[in-house]
Amino acid sequence: MTQWTEDPEGGRARGPSGLARAWAEVLLRPRRFFANGIAPSDQAPGLVFAMVVVLVEESVRFALVDDAYPVVAGSEPLSAALWLGVAVLLVAPAAVHLLAALQTVLLAPFAPDRGGVSETVQILCYATAPCVVAGVPNPYVRSVVGLWAIGLYVVGLTVRHDLGRQRAALLGIVPAGVAFGMGFRAFHAIGVLLRQWYII
Repeated sequence: MTQWTEDPEGGRARGPSGLARAWAEVLLRPRRFFANGIAPSDQAPGLVFAMVVVLVEESVRFALVDDAYPVVAGSEPLSAALWLGVAVLLVAPAAVHLLAALQTVLLAPFAPDRGGVSETVQILCYATAPCVVAGVPNPYVRSVVGLWAIGLYVVGLTVRHDLGRQRAALLGIVPAGVAFGMGFRAFHAIGVLLRQWYII
């Protein structure tokens, strides 16, 4: 499913500066980014973006959270390299493609003018932008960035799949909840806050 188009029509700029500009634009002007920053059938830049977000997020979590990962062979540096590699190179791409496939199934009966699967992959990847700080062990931070990412994902669905906001939210809530609520631990953080506020 992963493709790299040599001369894509549209899509974000390549390279580190293009990555940084994409991150800023997703956060500040998401509708414009999702309209212009995604190239059909060109998933690789989006996957690179998501993998960088996961790398930063998990690196921060490893540095700030005690026992974030099991220690392998009694070596914390080795453990960090191993588990970061698993998260970035295996878990993140696999999760993105599985959730994009699920989203495609959910969209099929309700979005006849939807974009392709590759566009859904990219929407999910770029919606991870706020989660770059989700590794900070603070429930307020994790809650805010997780909900922000869910909102960006819904915006991306409305732009690329020609959906109204409410329909996009209903059709996208399960994949978004799995990706950002569970994957980036926003739901756990929200639960912590609700208990602190004596709501649950």
